Amino acid sequence: MKLRDATIDDLSLLRHWDKQPHVLAADPNDDWEWESELKRKPSWREQLIAELDGRPIGFVQIIDPKTEDSHYWGKIEEGFRAIDIWLGESSDLGKGYGSTIMKMVIKRCFSRKDVKAILVDPLENNEKACRFYEKLGFKLVEKRRFGTDDCVVYKLDRANA
Repeated sequence: MKLRDATIDDLSLLRHWDKQPHVLAADPNDDWEWESELKRKPSWREQLIAELDGRPIGFVQIIDPKTEDSHYWGKIEEGFRAIDIWLGESSDLGKGYGSTIMKMVIKRCFSRKDVKAILVDPLENNEKACRFYEKLGFKLVEKRRFGTDDCVVYKLDRANA
């Protein structure tokens, strides 16, 4: 498994994944604006494609929620990262790929000494995602509404990684 930068060459793949029922169920209200966002490389964000033996299987976004430009997370102190992750095809679910990717991403985030914790925000009704994060050591912080989505915020402190 490896992670590589997502590029504009991944546009059709990401559009395809966005239409998959399991991806829509986990992220029904967001427009990722791939056409423009894949061309931008802000210092506060990494957009990555996870590949298994050269085959793209998933997407990961890592942001610094303090400095990202939409202020999605609101007022937040320094030292955090926030992660979005999904596998593109339903046939890749349940095989441990997501756990492997997350472990790689957690290691990547905590390789920076200034990062003290990682946040995720699955939909409140996405019980599978909540169990997934809990198995990785994330702890429930709060229920929170982001836009029109009822979410739960989980945090993984460096000490628990």
